[in-house]
Amino acid sequence: MNTVAGATKSGLDALATPAELGAILSFWQYSGRIDLDDLELAEVRATRARLRRVWMLARTDAVGEVNAMLSDARALPQLVRHDTLDWHLHATDPEAPLAERIRVEVALALVDVIRSDENGRLRACAADDCDGLLLDLSRNGSKRFCSVRCGNRMNMVAFRERAAEA
Repeated sequence: MNTVAGATKSGLDALATPAELGAILSFWQYSGRIDLDDLELAEVRATRARLRRVWMLARTDAVGEVNAMLSDARALPQLVRHDTLDWHLHATDPEAPLAERIRVEVALALVDVIRSDENGRLRACAADDCDGLLLDLSRNGSKRFCSVRCGNRMNMVAFRERAAEA
């Protein structure tokens, strides 16, 4: 989910308040310790910025960042089952700070991206006015926009430019 200003429907930061963070965590059924205070919000926003940087790194450059995120949290992956969720991976204590748990979960996902040499499928939205990121899961790896909204908007811009030239 793109939450940074310039990547949301409203154009505003979707993580501006602890309440907005709480709504996102509730929607995605995030478990474990959640404080919903200003400190946690600041840490999650700093994590978002760090993950955005890592998202755009080349494969070899991303390795050091991923290893650092796992090492800093002393990650110890384990299979767990709780609430209504079937077996899945947790790599930190459920009581660890939220931002740390987010970093570790993304780092674990990036391990598979790096191992399969698919970093090219992690990219920024091609829309001129969007700061969104995307994971291209299309068969041919040709996805350019983070959302249908961005794709439609850029297609309309291109259409108008062609019409103006004609």
